[in-house]
Amino acid sequence: MNAEILARFYGVIPAGGVGTRLWPLSRAAAPKFLHDLTGSGSTLIRATYERMIPLTGDRIMVVTGMAHRTAVLAQLPELADEDLVLESEPKDSAAAIGLAAAILHRRNPDLIMGSFAADQVIGPVEVFQDAVREAIATAATGKIVTIGIRPTLPSSGFGYIRTGAKLEVDGAPSARDVVEFVEKPSEDTARGYLASGDYLWNAGMFVAPVSLMLEHLARNEPALHDGLQEIAAAWDTPERDEVKARIWPTLPKTAIDYAVAEPAAAAGDVAVIPGVFNWDDVGDFAAIGRLNPASESTGITVMGDGARVYSDDASGIVVSDTKRVIALIGIQDVVIVDTPDALLVTTKDHAQSVKKAVEHLKASGDIDVL
Repeated sequence: MNAEILARFYGVIPAGGVGTRLWPLSRAAAPKFLHDLTGSGSTLIRATYERMIPLTGDRIMVVTGMAHRTAVLAQLPELADEDLVLESEPKDSAAAIGLAAAILHRRNPDLIMGSFAADQVIGPVEVFQDAVREAIATAATGKIVTIGIRPTLPSSGFGYIRTGAKLEVDGAPSARDVVEFVEKPSEDTARGYLASGDYLWNAGMFVAPVSLMLEHLARNEPALHDGLQEIAAAWDTPERDEVKARIWPTLPKTAIDYAVAEPAAAAGDVAVIPGVFNWDDVGDFAAIGRLNPASESTGITVMGDGARVYSDDASGIVVSDTKRVIALIGIQDVVIVDTPDALLVTTKDHAQSVKKAVEHLKASGDIDVL
């Protein structure tokens, strides 16, 4: 890809979402992107930032909640103040990514943005970066580009992208047209998707000219677009905080898929680069088991500084934030998460159901542990 196109590229990292299926480890005050869930010594947001640097240099913007400002800056001390976008309350991905697009468009209307969530585990990094380069080359032709993940199993937990004809794009040999985005399917339907070879997982990665992103946002969500433009106009001025405090709470709450990606695909403006790298959105504790191999001697995956675990004829995952001794005897595929004020005991098979416990605690007023 020519250097001129790459110089127009700006990375955006939306860092939102508590990750309720990872409770009580992940909470509102310490969401999953602030944790090292892979045993690599790096938090998920730091790893995401470092994957971007070879493509962007210091041209990276982070969108996160006001409550996470100190923690995010501790993880990313290089981040410039004007590139840290703080939300006073969560408004879903269309507002977060749309505001980044509007601010960047004010600075330079020719920029191409790449939005990559802060809480995904990806490797090999070089293969991911090659896919992003293809996406940038394709976006430069006037497309919103998503990077779809080759499915490894018929998952009903992800949305899918139906791919169409191959596109002839210089520097992007694997670029294809997107026919449509489809909602999370049943397992049977997902099996059919895999068999056809025409479907990829939707990982929520978008690379697009900021002008095209805003054009589709204006067409489909005019109130959201206009509010974001008003905030963006004040962003690099002393009025930033006042305007944001006034406008942000009034904005509609919707996902970028509904506000931009799906209607843009229907209009023929979306392309996809198939991602052949490993990808995990660390959606539950079973994922932590996949990403962190169990000890050969104990059969247990243990995470946490100074965790004290004894096992006999047992297997599973222990995440400990205490100095309490945890003894597992004659129990298989267990998940134990021990924190000072909450204890979770489940199994890998039931890991997706942790979200229900969080919803129940919220409904019953036990929000001090959320």
